[in-house]
Amino acid sequence: MRRSPRTTQTKGAVCCVIGTRPEAIKMAPVILKLRESASLAPFVLATGQHTGMMRQPLDFFGIEPDVDLALMKESQSLDYITSKVLEGVGKVLDELRPFFVLVHGDTTTTMASSLAAFYRRSRLGHVEAGLRSGDLFLPFPEELNRMISDRVAGWWFPPTEGAEQNLIKEGCDPSRVIRTGNTVIDALVLATSKVTTPCCGDLSSIPAKAPVMLLTAHRRESWGEPLRRICTAVRSIMKENPDLWAIVPMHRNPEVRKVFHDILSDESRVVLCDPLDYPDFIWAMKRSDLILTDSGGVQEETTILKVPTLVMRELTERPEAVDYGTSLLVGTDPERILTAARRALEYGLEGLSGGEPGKNPPFGSGKASDRIVKTIESLFLKEMR
Repeated sequence: MRRSPRTTQTKGAVCCVIGTRPEAIKMAPVILKLRESASLAPFVLATGQHTGMMRQPLDFFGIEPDVDLALMKESQSLDYITSKVLEGVGKVLDELRPFFVLVHGDTTTTMASSLAAFYRRSRLGHVEAGLRSGDLFLPFPEELNRMISDRVAGWWFPPTEGAEQNLIKEGCDPSRVIRTGNTVIDALVLATSKVTTPCCGDLSSIPAKAPVMLLTAHRRESWGEPLRRICTAVRSIMKENPDLWAIVPMHRNPEVRKVFHDILSDESRVVLCDPLDYPDFIWAMKRSDLILTDSGGVQEETTILKVPTLVMRELTERPEAVDYGTSLLVGTDPERILTAARRALEYGLEGLSGGEPGKNPPFGSGKASDRIVKTIESLFLKEMR
């Protein structure tokens, strides 16, 4: 466990737990907004579930964890992560005794931290609450993680009306369900003005006017044969489009990287690279004519960036992106991916949905963090009377 020097806490401590890169990105605007509060102060607790990939976005936003459990190890199992997070976060909560605990999303860090807070009867808020795919194993283990976190939370911050209704149907107190929008849009708004040219040298080989496709695939259900089918589809897309370049930031998992190298390393216009820093990834999304992904956050971000996005899953807990017209579910069948890619590359967003997206993006416009912090401030001031 690593600790940063910090002054004595005089305001209401809000323990913000993060463990992965997406959590770091999506919680950063909340942490920054808490810094502005007259009555609250953030305490940033990093579990280190994905240590290296988590640090860069924190550095980008100027955030240093107060405590880093640094639990990551090679080939870590879900059992290992769950037990270490549960024990480590529990010890910090016992010492800190925060006014409020915030977790985000659907990672194993989120689920185990929620249980640690619940065991101590801590006030617990779940950011990005209420997302449901309807299948306990798609995505795995994220669907169960978020359901457990929602079950033990006392305050819920769903990003959309659909997520809000899911929570109310499941019996959550409607007065504590506060629809906020998604904090990833807050992060995107904060970061976009800082993004000009990429820092990653691998991206410099792409001609300035060449069309670009971005591929991200990392979920457990994509490992193995599904990822091989995805890469086969990418080869077909590249063959049909001789001017197209592809950017493929490879997850650090060796199983994922091996498949990418085995199938795509001989493609001269495919840039296989390490995971991109957050600003470079924003640049890559904005630069792209087409995105292929199994990521949830990318589905949200492209509603603002207006980039056609093929979601390589059979189900999504973000149906709003599909309804809005920026995303399309295509699974991992190579022919299905190729057919959708043809339409998107030729017709843009109209190739996905037959029309242009509406004026109101479903995940908000960058005010989610403000709504979350105001809710906690109101609760704190009420408790202090």
